[in-house]
Amino acid sequence: MATIVSVSGSPSPTSRTTRLLRHLDERLRRQGHEVTPLEVRTLPAHALLGADFRHPAIVETAALFEGADGVVIGTPVYKAAYSGLLKSLLDLLPQYALAGKTVLPLATGGSTAHVLAIDYALRPVLSSMGASHIVPGWFTLDKDVTLGADGTPVIAPASARALEQVTDTFSAALGGRTTALASTA
Repeated sequence: MATIVSVSGSPSPTSRTTRLLRHLDERLRRQGHEVTPLEVRTLPAHALLGADFRHPAIVETAALFEGADGVVIGTPVYKAAYSGLLKSLLDLLPQYALAGKTVLPLATGGSTAHVLAIDYALRPVLSSMGASHIVPGWFTLDKDVTLGADGTPVIAPASARALEQVTDTFSAALGGRTTALASTA
């Protein structure tokens, strides 16, 4: 199946955005895709902030994008926009790093007032980077992403169903199996 890079643009080590992405990564793996998680916060800060295009970690990250069929981009919403950390990575990637890629944008935030951040802040950047197909994204409220007693992400049922739909649309655009999986909610 497809090779996917699943990018968390959250600066937090206990990020709800990252939890949500790792939950969706597992669904994509069960659909037959190869998923590589990427947490931007683990890249060297001096390379990101110093715009060091030649830093080995940045070169390796650009290669991940180049080799991917699809990209899931997840970000917390701050001030009605995607995270500055995510922007620092996107600024270091080649201008058309998403050319020929199918992209699924996701965002998390504390209020539904930020729901349009995907369409008005993130989608234009993804489009300008050459994404061939940006599937409809999804905004999830922070309160809908928690941790279970075993440490695994728990997504509120209504959000989980919506996320399954957008994930399955993304998977179908990549040629994945979507009908074989039962709802996990």
